[in-house]
Order: sequence, then C-alpha cells, then structure tokens
Amino acid sequence: MKKTILLLLVVAVAASCAKDPKFRITGTIDGAGNETVILQKRIPGGYEVMDSVALENGAFTMEGVVPYPQMVNLAIKGKRGGLNFYIENSDITIHAHADSIYTGSVSGSAAQAEFDSYKAMFDETNAEMMKVYDRYRAARMEGNEELASSIEKELEEIDNRQNTMRKEFIANNPSSYVAPAVISELAYYLEASELEDLLGKLDTTLNQVQTVVTLKERLVHLKAVATGQKAPDFTLNDVDGNPVSLYSKLGGDTKLLLVDFWAAWCGPCRQENPNVVKVWNDYNKKGFDVFGVSLDRTKEDWVKAIEDDKLTWTHVSDLKYWDCEPAKLYAVSAIPSNFLLDGDGIIVGHNLRGDALAEKVKEILDTK
Repeated sequence: MKKTILLLLVVAVAASCAKDPKFRITGTIDGAGNETVILQKRIPGGYEVMDSVALENGAFTMEGVVPYPQMVNLAIKGKRGGLNFYIENSDITIHAHADSIYTGSVSGSAAQAEFDSYKAMFDETNAEMMKVYDRYRAARMEGNEELASSIEKELEEIDNRQNTMRKEFIANNPSSYVAPAVISELAYYLEASELEDLLGKLDTTLNQVQTVVTLKERLVHLKAVATGQKAPDFTLNDVDGNPVSLYSKLGGDTKLLLVDFWAAWCGPCRQENPNVVKVWNDYNKKGFDVFGVSLDRTKEDWVKAIEDDKLTWTHVSDLKYWDCEPAKLYAVSAIPSNFLLDGDGIIVGHNLRGDALAEKVKEILDTK
C-alpha cells in the first residue's frame, strides 16, 4: 500500500512538473540563412537579452518562462530593428522575412491577439490622419502658413479622438496586459493627476509589470513639476559657456517665463519655434520671457538652430542629448515640452503649443 501511495505521489509530481507553464517559440525567418536570432526585452536604458539561437535553414526554437505576458523584440544579430510582439507562456509560432522582420506574423499568444485587435481600432483614423497630413505637408511646401495652421487643428482633433479611444480601452480592459503599453502611448500628453487616474484604473495584478513600475516612477517626478508646484531650480551653461540658473531669470520685469525644452534635431520643435517667437515678440515688453533648454549633442547644431530660427532669448544646454539633467528633473520624455512659470516660479501651464500658448499668456498678462 505504501509503495502504491509513493508511486502515485511520484506520478503526481511528475505530472505537475510537466504542466509547469513555459513559452515555446517555433519560428521561421526566410532569407536569413544560419544567422543568429536574439530574443530581448526592453528595460530602462536599453534591452536585456533573454535568449539567442542560431538558425538552422531559417528555422529556430526557443523555450523559457516569463512571469507575465510582456512585449519583447525578436531581432537578427547585427541588424537593426526587429519584430515586437507579446510573449506569454504558451506555444507561439512566428513567420517572418529577414528583410522585413518587423512585419512578421505571430500566433499562439492571446496577449498579442488582443494587441492586434487594439491596433486595428485605429485603422480608420490612421488613414484619415494620413490624408490630412498630406494636405498639411503640401500647404507647408507651398508656403501657405495660414492654411497649414488650419489643417494642423484638424490633425490635433484626430489625435484627440485617438487619445479618447485609448482611454476607453484602458477603462474597459483594466486587467489587460496591453493596457500599460496604452498608458505609455498617452504618457506625453498627461498631467500628473491624469496619469494617476489611469494607473488607478488598472487591476492590481498588473503591478508587477515593468511598464507599470516605470509609469509609477514617472508619476512621482510629474507630481513634483505639476501645475501649482514650485519649479525646481537648475543651472546649465549658456552658448558662451557661462553658468545660468533658472531662478536668475525670474523676478524683476519677468511676469511669465516659459521653460522650453527643445533641440535642433527635433522637427516638431523647429516647427513650433515660430509660434514661440511670435508670442515672445507680442508679449516680451509686457513681461513674457523664454528660457531655452536644448537636448542637442553638438554646440554647432545648437547655435546654428538658434540663429536660423531667430530665437533671441537665453539658451542653455549640457549637450547630453536625452541624458540632459534638467530634462530628467522635469520628467521630459518627449520634445517639444514646456513649462510656463509665473514671476515666483510657480508652474501655471504645461506643454502649451501653438495658439494655446498665446491664449494662456494673454489671459494672464492682460489681467495684471
């Protein structure tokens, strides 16, 4: 009897081990020969390799365990780009071509299927946006800035509709492993209170997801530079190498100061610069000023852009690109980004672009 019980226990344990969840990826990459494929996941500051294997006549197999469904990247060693997909502990099949691996097909992952459905929600509005953008680009090439400005508002309206769709997806799918990625798509647009609200909608089972951890860390930084907070001071060198502090630009005749994060290499920043120049020209004598913080890498590009765009205010930079310390301090993850401060250094506006900046400056200065 004891032997029978022991045998049953051994069988039960073996069966339990056999059923331990794991992922098994079976894939083919046409045109890749016997090159090496790498499975990697994004971590703060870069990628972490999860597995790598040499192809055999274009085929490969990978096995392992992930703690939860998550976005990963499958790439060919030595080549840029790759296929982004959701991995989970299931049997997953991948088919791709070496020259366009990013367009490969993925089956067997429920999270990936959900992500594909989520992306398909935007097919109609993406097509609409492309048509409007073609009109916008044509107007800019023709030098018709008035028409371009009007079309830009159409683009903003479509963008707002898409952001509403993203927020609805999060509210309707609080336990989805896709939801944290959707919040990341929105993060640039969100104030601290909005990000906190969206994170609060997520099921607690998602707290272990790295994206959620990162977003919560970002929330801490955002709260420190939220509207109504005292702007943190910092000091960087100007174009002549002289240290200039943010607080040195406050007070006196300055009633409003725009801390403008930008770079010469940033196309949207360069497109926004004429709007900032116009507001500066219209309101500088009434107490409006700008403090430009560049995320450039070379002084030559930085200075040339200042001259080309006729940016006549004070500019500073540490020329460290995305390692710019003030950008980290102000939780800047995309540019252009700006913070409007009153004369006491209190943040009264954030990411004001185009007409929104002019309207806010007018609203405040015309009441003083």
